[in-house]
This record gives sequence, structure tokens and C-alpha cells, in this order.
Amino acid sequence: MTLEAVLAALHLVAILTFVVFLSSQAALCRIEWLNAAVVERLVRLDVIYAVAGTVMVASGLARLIWGVKGASWYLSQPLFHLKITLVVAMVVLSFVPSLAFRRWHRTLRSTGALPDATEVARVRRLVMIQSHVLPVVAVIAVFWARGW
Repeated sequence: MTLEAVLAALHLVAILTFVVFLSSQAALCRIEWLNAAVVERLVRLDVIYAVAGTVMVASGLARLIWGVKGASWYLSQPLFHLKITLVVAMVVLSFVPSLAFRRWHRTLRSTGALPDATEVARVRRLVMIQSHVLPVVAVIAVFWARGW
């Protein structure tokens, strides 16, 4: 039971960290607030966001493999598959903002230029989509935990 508790705690801490840093990206990725310091910060936030996402997925896989319920229980649950599909979609979507933040950072360092408003709006839209999908994942997890 100790392993189950440790894995559950690690998963929960990773989820909460993921939420905080995704929210921070959503708050800062605005053309009216974008300056050199914000571009630097977005890159740092994205690294922490990526690490939290990796720990979240890894701890979830660990719970699936070594958890008390076992893989067969998880894999037989339709809401598990829906939840995982949404998480995978978020991961795929997150690559575009991550690459954009790094590109903005390189451009800022080499030319001093900030991205244009159209690109910032496009990247922000993807961050906001992730921010709106995440609560859906949480609701699915709640219903799944209660036997739906």
C-alpha cells in the first residue's frame, strides 16, 4: 500500500504543478504583456511544464503497471481511454507552443525582435485550448473514480 500511496501522491503533485505552469503560460502569453522578460519567463515556465507533464504521465503509467488495481482494471475502463486520449491530445498540442517559445527566445537573443501579434494569438489559442481541456480531464477522472 505504501507504493500505491507514493505513486498517487507523486501523480497528484505532478498534476497540480502541471496546472500551475500551464495557467502561468496562459496568463503571460498575451501580445499586450509580451516583452523580453516575458519571453525568457515563458521558456522557463515551459521547461517546468514539460517536466511536470512527463512526471504526470510517468507516474500514471507506474500506477497502471504497479498500482493495486492493475493494468487490466484500468484498460477495461472506457473513461480511462477517454481521459488518456485527451491527455495525449494535450501533449501533441503542447509541442507547438513549446517550439514557438524557444523560437521567440532565439529570435530575441539574435535580433532583439519580439514575435508579431498574429503568432502570439495563434500560440495563445493553443495554450488556452489545453487550459480548457484540462478541467474536462479532471471531471472525467472524478466520474471514473465513482464508478461510471
